Amino acid sequence: MTPNTAATRIAAIALGCADPLATIRLYVQTFDCQDTDTSNECRLGELRLVFDQATAPGLNAPPSNSTAFQHCAIIVSDMRAAMARLEAAPGWTPISRNGPEHLPAASGGATAFKFRDPDGHPLELLQFPADNIPEPWKRPSAGPFLGIDHSAITVSDTDEAIAFWQELGFQVTDRHWNRGPEQARMDGLNTPDAVVEVTTLMPAGGAPPHLELLCYQTPRPLLETSPNGSPFATTLHLGDAPARNGPPTDPNGHRFRLLQA
Repeated sequence: MTPNTAATRIAAIALGCADPLATIRLYVQTFDCQDTDTSNECRLGELRLVFDQATAPGLNAPPSNSTAFQHCAIIVSDMRAAMARLEAAPGWTPISRNGPEHLPAASGGATAFKFRDPDGHPLELLQFPADNIPEPWKRPSAGPFLGIDHSAITVSDTDEAIAFWQELGFQVTDRHWNRGPEQARMDGLNTPDAVVEVTTLMPAGGAPPHLELLCYQTPRPLLETSPNGSPFATTLHLGDAPARNGPPTDPNGHRFRLLQA
């Protein structure tokens, strides 16, 4: 199938919260998010974060290898300073088992730490190696938190997911494997080793943020979907994407919303 060439972009990411205003305050105080003129939004770097009222309980948070899993990766310029800010914040819980994990060069060589905010949303702090910082993240900043690089979703079949997101104007720019005990510890998985196929999908309208597909081989993916209204029912707001028939979810139930032009 020929990829759609619409100038798709990820305009916002929507998160369900028990108390949206309290979550906004936490993000502003901890991650240097900026308030906007809209009461249920703030901005992290160039991306809008929308905090909606959750209407269903969170219940059990999906693990990294569940197809209900979706995280946002926050780029930091200084992991030690970012962790100090996070450690001073209330209510969060770690996903990564041993603190920030330095991944091997074969997995990109970045340093990463995954955790959940008080609502249970999975987040990742990500610091690129000094000799391999992507151009969008070379700009100076007053604090350690630079912006959101991507939203990562766990899928059961990479090829099926690629075909779906291509119809919405995303294009594959990288496809590789991350593996090893470092990956397992970072992802908080109860296994001595982890193997995951990582696929980068760039929106034709430009990034950041982009979309990342995670397809676990070890351990195998858990086929789960978060219920509507759950804090884990994260929704991508897509601007300038082509119209399509069918439900606003991908084959594994990850949600999106097409914004009106």
